[in-house]
Amino acid sequence: MKFLAINLIFTIVWGAISSSFSPANLILGFLAGALSLALIRRELQPVTYPIRPLRVLLLMLLFFKELAVSATKVAILVMQPKMVLKPGIFAYPLMLKSDFEITLLANLITLTPGTLSVDVSDDRKTLYVHALDCADPGALRQDIARGFERRIREAFGW
Repeated sequence: MKFLAINLIFTIVWGAISSSFSPANLILGFLAGALSLALIRRELQPVTYPIRPLRVLLLMLLFFKELAVSATKVAILVMQPKMVLKPGIFAYPLMLKSDFEITLLANLITLTPGTLSVDVSDDRKTLYVHALDCADPGALRQDIARGFERRIREAFGW
C-alpha cells in the first residue's frame, strides 16, 4: 500500500514535469514510477527515527530564506566591476550521524547559491564544502551549524 501511494505521487509529479495529464502520459508515469520503486525496493529501509512535521516545515522555511539571501549575495558579488572573492574549500565537522541526515545537509548546502558540498570523509565525521567566498571559514561553519544542521537535528529526532 505504501508503494502504491508513493507511485501515485510519482505519477502526479511526472504529469506536472511533462506538462501533460493525458491518460497515456499518466500511465507512462505510473509505469516508470513502478519500475523505479521495483529497482530500489530492497534498498528502502523503514524510518527508525521520529519525524516532526512542524520542524520539517521550519527546515523548509529556513532553506527558502537561505536560498533568497544567498542568491542575492551571489548576484551582488557577480555584478561588481571588481569581484573580490576568496573561493576555497573548508572542512565542516558533522554532528549528524545517519546517511539520510548527512545527505540532506549536503544537498541543502549544494542547492544554496555560492556553496557546494564536495565530499564526505570516510568516517562520516567531516563534510568538505566549497564556498564562493571563503574569507571567513569559521563564520561559514557557524552558519551551517546554527542553521541547516540544527534544523535537521530538530526535525529528525535528536
